[in-house]
Amino acid sequence: MRRPLRISIRIALLCAFASASMSVCLAGESSSVWRSAKSHIHTLELAETRSFTASGIPGDPLNIAFCGSAEDLLTLMSRAGWGPADAITWRSALHIAVASLRHRSYPDAPVSSLYVNGRKQDFAFEQELGDATRRHHVRFWKLDQYDAQGRPLWVGAATHDIGIGVSHTNGHPTHHIAADIDAERDKLVGDVQATGRVAIAWIDNFQPESEGRNAAGDRFVTDRRLAVVSAR
Repeated sequence: MRRPLRISIRIALLCAFASASMSVCLAGESSSVWRSAKSHIHTLELAETRSFTASGIPGDPLNIAFCGSAEDLLTLMSRAGWGPADAITWRSALHIAVASLRHRSYPDAPVSSLYVNGRKQDFAFEQELGDATRRHHVRFWKLDQYDAQGRPLWVGAATHDIGIGVSHTNGHPTHHIAADIDAERDKLVGDVQATGRVAIAWIDNFQPESEGRNAAGDRFVTDRRLAVVSAR
């Protein structure tokens, strides 16, 4: 059974300090207040750090968070060059199956559903690599809480699909991910940062372990950090 997610307060505080830090930096002042604030934020406790399958199997680790409205998120991802994934329907499922078997392009291919707090992702974005079996992609889930500025909080899981195979847990066809999930997180952070419309902060030691396996049985390794993206 899934445990409730308890990371939102920490993210909310970090979002608030990220916005304050951005204002200080724009004014050309010292960022020592920001560094001090972060040291206090890191003392807060949190519980769940993973997404889950519908049957409760731990899925991809959460490695990115966003502070802003749904419109902010959609606009940011579009400007960063990431497109929304199609919804899962019989037509899109058939399309991705054929495209994968024939190694054809499907830039808007659907992603499977993973869950946080018992609900599936609100948004999924991707960048295909010329073949439906390989893509950069990220899921985002909206939390129930808001930051100090009244903006919604989101958590996400960014991973790099590198091929189609069989899940090690249920034997169903699935995408397999690259083990280095930090590389995918950092690529996404770099893409959104290039838009010039965000502030970036980090939570150290967010993941409890530096390696593990997702629901498909794929190994992952991580520096355990969570990137927090705050909309300007």
